[in-house]
Amino acid sequence: MPAPGLFVVVEGPEGSGKSTLVRALAERMTSAGREPVVVREPGGTSVAESVRQALLEADHQVAPVAELFLFLAARADLTAQVLRPELDRGRVVLADRFTLSTEVYQVVGRGLDRNLVAAGNAAATGGLKPDLTLVLDLPPGVGRERQEAAGKALDRLDRESGDFHDRICRAYVAVSGPGIVHLNGTWTAERLLDAAWTAVRNVRPDLWRQS
Repeated sequence: MPAPGLFVVVEGPEGSGKSTLVRALAERMTSAGREPVVVREPGGTSVAESVRQALLEADHQVAPVAELFLFLAARADLTAQVLRPELDRGRVVLADRFTLSTEVYQVVGRGLDRNLVAAGNAAATGGLKPDLTLVLDLPPGVGRERQEAAGKALDRLDRESGDFHDRICRAYVAVSGPGIVHLNGTWTAERLLDAAWTAVRNVRPDLWRQS
């Protein structure tokens, strides 16, 4: 039987640098002897990528509960086709977002019932939980400023109100629980990577080559 896999998730508000950190962490993991399976949410399978396009298309109008179900459908397909099989093989899986995003965006952002969202997440994942969730904290407004400075084409969620994104930022800062590690999203990319890598190694030091 292979050794148990490792499931690491990077979370945070828009513009927090999640995707940049995921790429850097994947390179660090590979250099340390474990090439990870890298996925993003929504996405990672053909079905989930189609859902992603529908969810993020700037001109689409999506009701809150419909939005929740679309996210859950994409997550269920990713979990069944990629996450569980790869983890069962002993692989390291590195994800850009997972269930915490839905808890924050759909409960705090959209105002949906927390129990409904929790039940949906449990159904979509079969109870799968990350071993480590790295949360990138940002002060309200910083993410939007970064997106504007980079000239990013804004998707449907990016175009939500400033109040919406401020609530998301505050909700992420308040998150706590097993496996949650908060990182300062205003740090330099190098400092953020070093802190994230330390957290990863602390969870499963047996997986990595000593440098």
